[in-house]
Amino acid sequence: MTTNFADILELEAQGEQSWIGPPGAGVGTRLFGGHALAQALMAACQEETGERLAHSLHVVFLRPGDADVPVTYKVTSLGEGRSFARRRVDAFQHDDHVLTMTVSLQLEEDGFRHSASPPDYGDRHSAERALEEWRKRNDMDSMPIIGKLGLRPVEVIPLAADSLFGNTSRAPHSAVWMRSRDPQPADAATSRAQLTYASDMLFLRNALLPHGVRPGDSGMQLASLDHAMWFHQTPDFRQWHLFATDSPWAGKARGLSRGHFFAEDGTLVATVVQENLMRVIGGEAKQRLDAQNSESPSSAG
Repeated sequence: MTTNFADILELEAQGEQSWIGPPGAGVGTRLFGGHALAQALMAACQEETGERLAHSLHVVFLRPGDADVPVTYKVTSLGEGRSFARRRVDAFQHDDHVLTMTVSLQLEEDGFRHSASPPDYGDRHSAERALEEWRKRNDMDSMPIIGKLGLRPVEVIPLAADSLFGNTSRAPHSAVWMRSRDPQPADAATSRAQLTYASDMLFLRNALLPHGVRPGDSGMQLASLDHAMWFHQTPDFRQWHLFATDSPWAGKARGLSRGHFFAEDGTLVATVVQENLMRVIGGEAKQRLDAQNSESPSSAG
């Protein structure tokens, strides 16, 4: 199933403050977290009658969802003022409570400004050439993640494909160029939802990089636990954005990742933080964990 933003972000009203989002490409049979994040944000924005735009969202994932089942989003107002509005969105499949999101929206206004600059990773065209060379050297059939990325509505160019898709221990940081596959213009609310979808792609991978494991390894149980995002600008996601990410910590079967989206001109567009489950359950991952603990027993867990 190929996912298109035009299909998944068009929600169907179901009574007062309730919306249904269609299914799309999942993670195997499981609902992709970014899919639910983007739809939940759209549901919150459906209730906006003014010109406020989402500036932040905070999500707790409560249980895995089913990729083939529509999701019902129920919106609750947590208060509205002249500038800000806050809403809670609860997502359900059948009787299962999948996630809860709080969204804060604000009327745009003027204020003091400063922002970080993007890391110097080189230009996108160099990344495209490096990716093509990497494809020539590697067996794509042995890396199912490549095919799965092709089903998503976001085009991806990694800056270091070996780091992102391989299983060699590396420093816990990475970066990818991203843009929507849909060339049609989108309004501000939809553009932010598109970026929200992309913010959950290839993200938790950072916390795995130092440990020589990757998503899909049989010895790992992985899941997003919570997710937070702040919008600094409205993206034009038809254009390329750099998603520069790193992981400052992992332990206790959890990993923390953080990242920044930059437009191609260097403008800081959004900031993302996520904690994920990264539980070792066996196989080579268990051997690696045992070796790590034997080297530094004080850091076990």
